[in-house]
Amino acid sequence: MAKIAFILLCHKDPEGVIRQATSLAEAGDCVAIHFDGRSGDDAFARIRQGLEGVAGVTFARRRIKCGWGEWSLVAATLETVRAARRAFPDATHYYMISGDCMAIKPAAQAHAFLDAADVDYIESFDFHQSGWIKTGIREERLIYRHFFNERRRKALFYWSLGLQRRLGLKRPVPAGLRMMIGSQWWCLRRDTIDKLLVFCDARPDVVRFFRATWIPDETFFQTLVRHLVPANEIQARTLTFLAFTDYGMPTTFHDDHYDFLLAQDSLFARKISAGALSLRRRLARQYQQSGVVDASGGGRPTVALMTGLGREGRRFAPRIWEAGGTIGAGRELLVLSCKKWHVAKRLATAIRGVTGVPALDYIFDEAASVLPDLGGIERSLDKRSRHRRAVLRMIFEHYGTDRLAICLDPSNADLIRDCAADPARVRVLEIRTEFSDDYLEGHAHRVGLAGDRTPPSTMLALLPAIRRQFALEGDRLAEAAGAAHMCLDPRARAEDNAATLARFLSIPDEQARKLASTPHLFDD
Repeated sequence: MAKIAFILLCHKDPEGVIRQATSLAEAGDCVAIHFDGRSGDDAFARIRQGLEGVAGVTFARRRIKCGWGEWSLVAATLETVRAARRAFPDATHYYMISGDCMAIKPAAQAHAFLDAADVDYIESFDFHQSGWIKTGIREERLIYRHFFNERRRKALFYWSLGLQRRLGLKRPVPAGLRMMIGSQWWCLRRDTIDKLLVFCDARPDVVRFFRATWIPDETFFQTLVRHLVPANEIQARTLTFLAFTDYGMPTTFHDDHYDFLLAQDSLFARKISAGALSLRRRLARQYQQSGVVDASGGGRPTVALMTGLGREGRRFAPRIWEAGGTIGAGRELLVLSCKKWHVAKRLATAIRGVTGVPALDYIFDEAASVLPDLGGIERSLDKRSRHRRAVLRMIFEHYGTDRLAICLDPSNADLIRDCAADPARVRVLEIRTEFSDDYLEGHAHRVGLAGDRTPPSTMLALLPAIRRQFALEGDRLAEAAGAAHMCLDPRARAEDNAATLARFLSIPDEQARKLASTPHLFDD
């Protein structure tokens, strides 16, 4: 049966560390602790005193002063791993955690999970091709030597980097290594840990290389595990649930996140707020209980939804290809916008039949939308979305028309803003619909916000958030369209909707009435 040796790196909250280590040890596992050398000696003494006599707890022999992005974090991890290997020779797995991590599944379930597959769990993606790095320097992390901390000594960091560039002081990656990257929160088998420690002793050149890389905790273990272990024995994932806000900061969880965290398909979660004492107590008790906690996942898209509702999200300027190209003067783009795609598609079909105006479905939202042959650009949603106005111009030219209707999801209001700068005229018809709780729940499942085993309490919190998101999308669409915005409402009288359609499409009243009476127009 699996026995976990937790590699606990921490730098604050002595009382929280004591509670955390005690809870893990009392469940039959063990903990090796490294307390940052930059933190106070009094705090470390408090931890040692509080854990005195607790079986299954040991400490790294040296306290290393750690800095974000530095080799010191890897050095502290290796120091703690060696301490764990000496103190707990019967441990089968080594699980990296921080003081902000807490278990979100019972110990018995975690052990059963690790017993089920003889693999290592570590994010390990190709450094150059995976796109894992979103911002900042990339290859420069490796090919130049980094002696200064970018956060504490920014001027010296970039001075050193610039000097090495000018002097051409690039260095090669050690022969035979394929550089990998991923999260530092891993769980490795004992044999893998042994291979890694032996490799470090045998290859000081590799250790020296990583000592001078930037943010080596995202590359050192990820690269060496992939080098030492067959690919079929590696699961490129972390067993710790973590999410980031749209500002790039780790999401912090509080007392009211208990049910949400238990629903995630991970064994641990971070960051748990140091002040979330109730959550920490409940999770600690949960770890020592028997039974299995069902998981549905969907946590990261849920966090993205919730955090995205709190701000406009317009930090980045439009890319050059999004602003390039024109639809053309004298042309008219008619946009049917509805969150329920089948409703807008139903009206688009009716418009084609009654007016003869070309009307396309969700060409900038749905990959499978049918478009005419445009020389290949139509085959990829990414390509046609990247060159929106140019694609629209090509569609106008294909049909030989100066009037074109398309369907658009309300979340895609950026297209309306983009087209507002074009000489073409744009009109937007927002088709309003009712959203039942069943529909919202189905939407949550379709977009990955919920799964088959999402707890009712989590769903109860999600539904109003989704409803609010839909309302915000409608508001932003109306703002982007300005005076060109019109509404079709299922609660309005048929003659009022007909009048709206007549204005929107510039068609006779008789045709508008026919469109307004389209069978089951607003139905699900």
